[in-house]
Amino acid sequence: MTTTRTESHARNAYERDLKAHWDAKRSDDINLLLGADDDLYHHHYAIGDYDHTVLDTPPEKREEAILRELHRMESDQVRLIVDALADVPSTARGMDAGSGRGGTAFTLARELGCRVDGVNFCEHHVEFAERIAIRHGWDSQVRFHLGNMLQTPFADGRFDFVVSNETTMYADAFEAMREFARLLRPGGRYVMTTWCRDDAVDPRSEATRRIDEHYVCRMHRRGTYFRALAANDLVPYRVRRYTHEAMPYWELRNHTALRTGVEDAFLQGYRDSTLNYLVIASERV
Repeated sequence: MTTTRTESHARNAYERDLKAHWDAKRSDDINLLLGADDDLYHHHYAIGDYDHTVLDTPPEKREEAILRELHRMESDQVRLIVDALADVPSTARGMDAGSGRGGTAFTLARELGCRVDGVNFCEHHVEFAERIAIRHGWDSQVRFHLGNMLQTPFADGRFDFVVSNETTMYADAFEAMREFARLLRPGGRYVMTTWCRDDAVDPRSEATRRIDEHYVCRMHRRGTYFRALAANDLVPYRVRRYTHEAMPYWELRNHTALRTGVEDAFLQGYRDSTLNYLVIASERV
C-alpha cells in the first residue's frame, strides 16, 4: 500500500528541487525504452564490458541493438547487490531506498525469493511500478510506498536488508545511514552502489561538477561514506571499486541517439580517477 498521495515528502528546498526534477521526467525516453520488453525499468547504470558486435549491426538496426545491450548491462548490475547480500533467506524482508520505477526491487525479489518494499518520493514512479507489479502478479512480493527514503514510515528493525542502488548522492550521507541503520534488525545488511568523488585525487573536478548539475545531485566524497557508516554502527564486510569497469557502459551509451550529454563527464571522471564507482556492503552491529 502506498502512503498518502497528498503529501509531498520533500522536506527542504533541495528536496523540493530534486522532486521537481524527477516529477518532470515523465517521458525520459532512454529509461522507458530500455525496459519496454521485460518491464524492468532501471534508474542506475552498469559495470562490465559490452558486446562490441552490436556496433557492427546494420545501421537501420544498430540503435535497437545498442539499447538492448544497455538494458542487459543495467539488469546485470543488480547482481552486484545480490552477490553482496550473499545468503539471504527467502523469509527475509528488504527495502529498496529510492526505488524509481521498480527495476531493482523486482529483480531482488525474483533472485532472492523474498519480500521487498520500495520507497520513493516521485509519485508517477511509484504509480508506474505499482502497475507493473499488478500486471505481472508481483504485488504479493513487492510493494511500493510513496515517501522519503530518509524518513520512512517503517518501524525500527523492520528489515533484514536495505539497499540503495545509485541513490545516496541525492541525500545527506549521515542522515541516510542513520535511517537505514534504524530500519535494520541487529545483524541486518545494508548494500549500496554509488558513484562518488575520490577526495584522495581531487575533491571537486569539472567532471563531477557537470554530473551534479545534470542530475541535481550532491555527490559525496568517498571518505564521507565510510565516516557515515561508522557513525551509525554499520560495519563494512565487503568493499569493491569498479571505476574502470564502469567506463564501457558510458562508451556504448555515447553511440546511441538518446545520449543525454552527461556521458563524456562520466568517462572523464572515471579516466582521471576523480570519480569512483563503489559497492559497499555492511552489517548492522
